[in-house]
Amino acid sequence: MLWPWLPAVLVSSGDSSGFLGFLASLCRYDEIFDGVVLAYDVYSFDKCAKILPGVYPYFGVNLKLNLLLFSPKPDMLLEGKVVKLTHESIHVVVLGFASAIITEKDIRAEFVYKMKHGQEVYASNSHKRHVIKVGTTIQFLVKR
Repeated sequence: MLWPWLPAVLVSSGDSSGFLGFLASLCRYDEIFDGVVLAYDVYSFDKCAKILPGVYPYFGVNLKLNLLLFSPKPDMLLEGKVVKLTHESIHVVVLGFASAIITEKDIRAEFVYKMKHGQEVYASNSHKRHVIKVGTTIQFLVKR
């Protein structure tokens, strides 16, 4: 159950754009959900608004939603695309919007930072073909 607080004008006009604007504002990190709302589906919308005491001119409206939430927790396996390599870290983008940094101490010991053909890479000592470079998709565990 979600209680958006909207100005009375948005509720009384019967126009649902105010609600859609509120829902679109959820598509960034929110402490209430401890994550980022990626998508939502409204399956119940109460057309009867209630005046919220003490917060005039706002109404409360009952909404029921299904949310798709991106909320990585420790020891979760994520997949991302490498966007930058340095001697100390690997920079990754997850789902096209969330950035992650894998520091030198968290990179497996078998991978060594090298310059190959003018390109920065992390190459495996045990498998010649295992190379991490910009554009590579990698999987990694969330630390914190």
